[in-house]
Amino acid sequence: MSQLDNVLSFLMYLGVTVPLMGLGILFFNLVTPYNEFALIRDAGDVAHPAKAAAGKAAAYDLGGKLIGQVLVLASAVYHSVGLLDLIIWGLLGIAFQIIVFYIFELLTPFRVTAEIPKGNVSVGIFSFCLSVASGGLMASLISY
Repeated sequence: MSQLDNVLSFLMYLGVTVPLMGLGILFFNLVTPYNEFALIRDAGDVAHPAKAAAGKAAAYDLGGKLIGQVLVLASAVYHSVGLLDLIIWGLLGIAFQIIVFYIFELLTPFRVTAEIPKGNVSVGIFSFCLSVASGGLMASLISY
């Protein structure tokens, strides 16, 4: 394989993974009853500490989902046999992250979807950790 072929392959895989990351963020934002981007944007209002905390909690939650998705995509790039295979694993990774979020919502004695907009940063951090852990787990499962 020539260097040009390597560059073209890189660009093709990049052209698939970046939109999948964006799609994941879009879906994550659509399935929650709050707008993560609005909470994050409004966190800069220093006159309202509750807004700052809500933005921080949302940033942790959404950032964890992004990292979890990237772990899945990185593994899919490494293990895929082609672009279609990568797309399938990427979409499964998005679905898996959403399912994990709702299992988290069901199993906790509090409502995650209520705590994050209220500014419960601890819930946002725990959601971050759960998303990264589940993304790492799914990434390792792709190799089988």
